[in-house]
Amino acid sequence: MSRMERNLAKLVEMNGSDGEALPSNLLLEGKTPLDIASVLLDGLGMEPLGQLEPKPSCECSEEKLNRSLRLLPREEVDTILREEGCVEARCEFCGKVYRMGPDEVEKQIFAAKGDASNDEEWKKEMKEKGEN
Repeated sequence: MSRMERNLAKLVEMNGSDGEALPSNLLLEGKTPLDIASVLLDGLGMEPLGQLEPKPSCECSEEKLNRSLRLLPREEVDTILREEGCVEARCEFCGKVYRMGPDEVEKQIFAAKGDASNDEEWKKEMKEKGEN
């Protein structure tokens, strides 16, 4: 059995289950990612370079909604506007809700440049607008 396999077996034992919810149970018990990595990499010369405190942040924006709309067929966007009266999207990470009426959708689609499916073109467009 390799060192990694033994270390993983030890981690599973610490988790207190058959490996399900690993490493969630350990985190819920107060173990840090460093604690978990230390067990997993024990004997392999791991030296932590530093730790970061995770902070919730979201990079959602109205511009990303605009890009998503541009990726949809125009007929689908028109159907949404006709049936719902507006386009609405909620960020699954932070919960922020974005709403755009027909006039705003038309303005954004008309003002858009480049290919929304091309990341480099979209980044260039955002840079030109002063976004991101």
